[in-house]
Amino acid sequence: MSPAGAGGRGGSPYQGRRRPDQPPAGRGVTRSRQVAFEVLRAVDEDDAYANLLLPHRISAARLSPSDAGLATELTYGTLRRRGTYDAIIAEASGRDIRDIDPPLLDVLRLGAHQLLSMRTPSHAAVNESVEQAARIASRGASGFVNAILRKISRTELADWLDQVSEGLTDERALAVRHSHPDWIVRALRDALTAEHRGDELPASLAANNESPAVSIVSLPGFDTPDELVASNPDLLVSGRISPRGLTLASGDPSWVPQVKAGRARVQDEGSQLVTLALLEAEPVRPGELWLDMCAGPGGKAALLAASATELQAKLTANELVPARAGLVRAALAPLAAPVTVTNEDGRSFADSHPGTFDRVLLDAPCTGLGALRRRPEARWRKQSSDVAELVQLQEELLEAALAAVKPGGIVAYVTCSPHQAETTAVVRRAVRISGAEVLDAAAIATRASSTPDLDLGARPLGDGTLVQLWPHRHGTDAMFLALLRRAPAANPEKQTP
Repeated sequence: MSPAGAGGRGGSPYQGRRRPDQPPAGRGVTRSRQVAFEVLRAVDEDDAYANLLLPHRISAARLSPSDAGLATELTYGTLRRRGTYDAIIAEASGRDIRDIDPPLLDVLRLGAHQLLSMRTPSHAAVNESVEQAARIASRGASGFVNAILRKISRTELADWLDQVSEGLTDERALAVRHSHPDWIVRALRDALTAEHRGDELPASLAANNESPAVSIVSLPGFDTPDELVASNPDLLVSGRISPRGLTLASGDPSWVPQVKAGRARVQDEGSQLVTLALLEAEPVRPGELWLDMCAGPGGKAALLAASATELQAKLTANELVPARAGLVRAALAPLAAPVTVTNEDGRSFADSHPGTFDRVLLDAPCTGLGALRRRPEARWRKQSSDVAELVQLQEELLEAALAAVKPGGIVAYVTCSPHQAETTAVVRRAVRISGAEVLDAAAIATRASSTPDLDLGARPLGDGTLVQLWPHRHGTDAMFLALLRRAPAANPEKQTP
């Protein structure tokens, strides 16, 4: 990890621990800011996930809706722009950020976000930061924070970006300006170049720093999207690309009665579309057997289960991790659908279920680079060295999926990552080894969508195509889709005796 994203401990003279007799926040530190600070610390120290921890901290602090919104913006905005703020803090302080004690660095990051990207008055942002520094460290630390933030406040963000990117290579300048590690910038560049759209790289990076809309999926067999909009006109509008998708226009998704009852779910439209494409690949016959090989936490399994009920199919939802298998069961419980939940290693699943299923969804574990808008800390947590191990797992899972599907059956290989090693390279290897046919995923996904002219930037492979969705182009997570048909069984009458 680069120094601008490391946040490691260094030779700071300041102690980053609050004394036991000190309260967590004092006069001048709002509860919203304190909640954001606590989440940032947990992300850094305990590898916590902000999207899981923040709602609990907001609830525990009993924040009002407006204060909860402020805490959310402070947390996610600071995590998204952390690399940029680190470069600015390093420039303003004249020291490597690794030499700043991590708790003080988070105070400075929060202050920089308020000063440079929010409408917080300078005196309020600086005073709160100084007070927070005094509560977690020493008087000297609060003076240090005061000096750095006052210096940062005297220059606009655009001018800071010019200053910290001066003299850098184009790629490195993009990394600093858009707050991404260098290796992720290269990965996105390579993926866009594969579509002959390398010029979209700045837009792709910028989209990862935008707060995404909340998408809802209307499950088959319950309210249609139009019915959901009609019954929740102040909360929902129609989605962009999924025929079952909606967008939360305001409020909290739990305010939608159908979501609260489990008849509709929070789910990105890209995730909806790749799931629906598996069912669109060819007409579903009653009695088909479907498999969701890596089903946790159950979002796509719920859409498949509801579809299975409507189309008279049966679903098996498999998940290796017991706790996640429990989440799958909980996700499916309100549906009363014909589903079997299993708890097996997907890599060996075909050993006990060879050639069993008509359709298999393999939503493979991946780097998650396609969901950086929603999980901004992932960009600082993942490293390029993680890719090789994940690729090996993805290859083994795809081999198993092709062995578990019937001859002539269809496998949807899905990742929430545009990284070429996790997408095209994995599919190309599987096709070479298995002889599977690559279907025209772009045409199928377009048919499955609600947008006839959907610009998918199809990538040819064999006689078919692969699909990569993008936040900046489609407004979805960067989901990848390949649809593979297992080679049909040999005709016994044509075999040589």
